[in-house]
Amino acid sequence: MSEQKNILKLKSMIEASDNIVFFGGAGVSTESGIPDFRSPDGLYNQKYKYPPETIISHSFYQRYPEEFYRFYKDKMLYPDAKPGITHLALAKLEKEGKLKAVITQNIDGLHQKAGSCNVIELHGSVLRNYCERCHKFYGIDKIIDSEGVPMCECGGRIKPDVVLYEEGLDDNNITNAVNYIRHADMLIIGGTSLGVYPAAGLVWEFAGKHLVVMNKEPLDFKLDMNKDIEFNCAMGDVFRALDKNI
Repeated sequence: MSEQKNILKLKSMIEASDNIVFFGGAGVSTESGIPDFRSPDGLYNQKYKYPPETIISHSFYQRYPEEFYRFYKDKMLYPDAKPGITHLALAKLEKEGKLKAVITQNIDGLHQKAGSCNVIELHGSVLRNYCERCHKFYGIDKIIDSEGVPMCECGGRIKPDVVLYEEGLDDNNITNAVNYIRHADMLIIGGTSLGVYPAAGLVWEFAGKHLVVMNKEPLDFKLDMNKDIEFNCAMGDVFRALDKNI
């Protein structure tokens, strides 16, 4: 099926749906200038003293906090990033009552900045940070402005409210995400290779009418092309084309 026909099919599916859920990953924010992780130019394919997967792990954070924060501040924080067309399109769908939830693996807070209200952040957010001793919360500026390891006024170390490797996901987030996916009549999976578990496994809970996949690389999904669509391109291109056809 041609891309134009797929766009028209997607438009018709969205019009007929009133319970859409979006499940997204790093590819959603690449148009905002935030690099992804697993593409050839992604963060995990860059050269560092330690592999990025090791640096952003719980045990590395505990053992080498200075090295952790050196990498974290340099490669994980993008305070000036603006929402891209995908963020804005999803916020619009939510405002129209079509989209019920955004379930994101991203930690950049751009969905909320775009105007989305019901966002489940499976891996936390760089915008939230807390003292490990007194549990006082801090914004991102505290991390950026601190030299070395950020410290609380009580003397405790400040930790980002993000899920590091070796840490578990929040049970409430998992429960809410599963509930939304199970009850959705349409699931859009975008900008993710579905390579990070257990988050990626949540999409298998979907049993609704229409599945839409938007990812540059094909995913290992058995799609029913009579009711499902796959776009192997940037999501922004899909939403731009969709906007022209509305």
